[in-house]
Amino acid sequence: MVEHMVVSSPVTGRVDIRTGVGRRRRWTRDEKARIVAETLVPGASVSAVARRHDLSPQHLFTWRRMARAGHLASSGDDADLAFVPVVSAPVTAAPAPRGMPVEIAVDGVVVRAHPGVDPLFLRAIVQALKATP
Repeated sequence: MVEHMVVSSPVTGRVDIRTGVGRRRRWTRDEKARIVAETLVPGASVSAVARRHDLSPQHLFTWRRMARAGHLASSGDDADLAFVPVVSAPVTAAPAPRGMPVEIAVDGVVVRAHPGVDPLFLRAIVQALKATP
């Protein structure tokens, strides 16, 4: 049985090297707000923004939820960054000029409508064309 242990060199410290998405990082509120703002650009993909900043998309969605709740306000120039509710109105068809047929092209198919045709009927035709593979 060992009665005592002799350490010849003292431990000077510990070094942890973490790689990949699993490493722990600290993000300031300004950085989080800036990254969330990138996801609000029309056509932006949350997953693409997350990959660009080496984040998981779930993490970024959590930040977006925090921003909507007002817990992620930036202290910089983007301090007034906020989500705005979307208001949509029903689309109304503008009347076509009298006597002129209207042509609608969808994926290589042309639909010609003469004056007086029901706009809802045209809308149903266009939706059916878009839904056809």
